[in-house]
Amino acid sequence: MSMQRQSIILLVINIIGGCAVIGSYLYGFNVHPDRTANLWGGVPKSIMPLYTASMLTAAIGYLAFTGFILFFVHPEQAVIAGRFSYRAFYWLYAAVLLFSAFWMPLTFAMIGQPSAGLWALVRVTLAIVGIASIGLLAALAALQPASPAWAYRTALIGCAAFCFQTAVLDALVWTAYYPFRL
Repeated sequence: MSMQRQSIILLVINIIGGCAVIGSYLYGFNVHPDRTANLWGGVPKSIMPLYTASMLTAAIGYLAFTGFILFFVHPEQAVIAGRFSYRAFYWLYAAVLLFSAFWMPLTFAMIGQPSAGLWALVRVTLAIVGIASIGLLAALAALQPASPAWAYRTALIGCAAFCFQTAVLDALVWTAYYPFRL
C-alpha cells in the first residue's frame, strides 16, 4: 500500500471517528441540556480546574501527535518496536475514537436509569480508551525512525498529556468519584 494511501486511511479514521465523538457530545448536550452538570459525577469542585486544563492540553496534544504521525511519519518506513507497521496506528486510533463516542450516550443512560450493567459498560469504555491511549504513547515511543526531533518530542509530550486525561483522569479518577456503587 502506498505511503499516501496509508496516511489517508489514518486521516479518514480520524475524521469519521472525530465526527462520531463530537456528534455524540453535541447530541448529548442537546437532548439532555438539564443534565450536563451530572456528567461530572462526584468529581470535587476543587479538582475541576485540573480537569478543564487537562482537557485543553489533551486536545492540543492529540492534534500534536496526530499531526506528527500524519505529516512526519513515512508509513512504509515506520516500524514500531521492531515488530509492528504503521497500520497499528489505525487500530489504536479506532479504539480511542470509537469508544470515546460511546462514553457520553452510556453516561446519560446511566444518569437516567442507573444499573450495574450500564456502570460496567461506562467503565469498560473508559478503560479501553485509556489503554488504547497508552498504546498510542507506547507506539510513538517505540517508533523508528522518529524525526524531526522537535516534532517527535512535541508528539510524545502531547500524547502523554492525552494519556493523562484519558487513562488517569477519565478511567481512574472520574470513575472513583462517580456516585454509583455496585
